[in-house]
Amino acid sequence: MAETLQDTVAKLASLDREVMAIAWLSLRVSLSAVLFGSCLGIPLGALVAVAAFRGRQTLVGLLNALMGLPPVIVGLVLYLLLSRSGPLGPVGLLFTPEAMIAAQTVLVTPLVAALSRQILADAEAHLGEQLRSLRLGPVRRAAALVYDARFSLLTVVLAAFGRAISEVGAVLVVGGNIAGQTRTMTTAISLETQKGDLPLALALGAVLIGLVLAVNAAAALLRAYAARAYG
Repeated sequence: MAETLQDTVAKLASLDREVMAIAWLSLRVSLSAVLFGSCLGIPLGALVAVAAFRGRQTLVGLLNALMGLPPVIVGLVLYLLLSRSGPLGPVGLLFTPEAMIAAQTVLVTPLVAALSRQILADAEAHLGEQLRSLRLGPVRRAAALVYDARFSLLTVVLAAFGRAISEVGAVLVVGGNIAGQTRTMTTAISLETQKGDLPLALALGAVLIGLVLAVNAAAALLRAYAARAYG
């Protein structure tokens, strides 16, 4: 155990090339997925929160249910779509980082939409009457609420990042865990643990925890600044 920990520290201290490459790919894939998921999920959640339409409660229930969407099912569906015999096969995205980004985007979008809807529905309860008195339509009311609750929505983005960066099943299915191309921290940790390369697995685990803590610390600082600046 002592030797394993020593080797782990050595890999981290020397900025081991393999560790850094895997960490960078994981970060690039997850941040891209969170960006796309936020661009899709926050507007959707905002409109569901403020607009009145038939089937709204059904859509709310569907979004809540999709928050627990099994990653391996997402990976399987995308695999069938992107495989050579699938409808998107000619695009050639299977076993690429782009396919992994698509899988994580599908996973985080319902999460972002559902949590955003709840936050913005609460904001609508406080500000909705005032916004309606200004004769603002649903889209403009939604935009105003998103701006007003922008710092609270940061928590939603963090939750999406946490799910994306720690995801294994979907990225393993559509990415293939190919060394140097589609191997992320989570898939590499699983593989290297099975192979017995514990120093590499622990080093990747330390980097993964460090990234999550750094993102959460940055968000906490931002929210503290917002509380001081805007009350």
